[in-house]
Amino acid sequence: MFSPRALAFDLDGTLIDTRPDIAAACNHALVLSGRRELRPEVIARYVGDGARRLVARAAGLTDVDAELDPIVESFVAYYLEHPVVHTTWMPHAQAMLDALQGVPLAVCTNKPSTVAERVLRTLGVFDRFATVVGGGDTPEGKPSGQPMELVASRLDVPCKAMIIIGDGTQDVLAGRAVGARTIAVSCGYTSVADLRRANPDVIVDTLAEVAPIVERWRESTVRTRSLV
Repeated sequence: MFSPRALAFDLDGTLIDTRPDIAAACNHALVLSGRRELRPEVIARYVGDGARRLVARAAGLTDVDAELDPIVESFVAYYLEHPVVHTTWMPHAQAMLDALQGVPLAVCTNKPSTVAERVLRTLGVFDRFATVVGGGDTPEGKPSGQPMELVASRLDVPCKAMIIIGDGTQDVLAGRAVGARTIAVSCGYTSVADLRRANPDVIVDTLAEVAPIVERWRESTVRTRSLV
């Protein structure tokens, strides 16, 4: 019997569309390193696996290349100073969060937690989340289950009592790794075909569908308990 006790959201492409600001920060760092700017739509394809991997792909370097370190530092520094210049909420995200009041909420992202917290504070919603887990908070990021385990530990709930909501295959795989329920959001940065291959419990087209699904799962648990 599934009894949802907490929800963990991905950030980029799930709750907010950060692609324009990420592209601006990435191009700033590339130019400082003597490289050419990339088109924003190219950089957008690299979003989801953390700042270091994003910058490495954009710069044509490997994750372990020493030359990468100062470029990543430039990227993070610029992004911290300009976190939400062009960032917007994903459709229905704010209404969904309002509808989920009373359920502990968390953010679990591969974005560094300091950056994620800055973005959430700038948007005025940091206090809505019980915890924020980001890249670097665990030895491995998503798709490893380690970040989800840290979320569960901080919220004092079993991993199997969580629902993971994200637009990326890494979100689904991280949730499945710890036995959590998973809701994949197809209106983000990942194709439906790729999401299906990750095998989430549910795929939704918009965030407006999330709260009713969560409520349906909670109601089925309540009904089952009432029969015992």
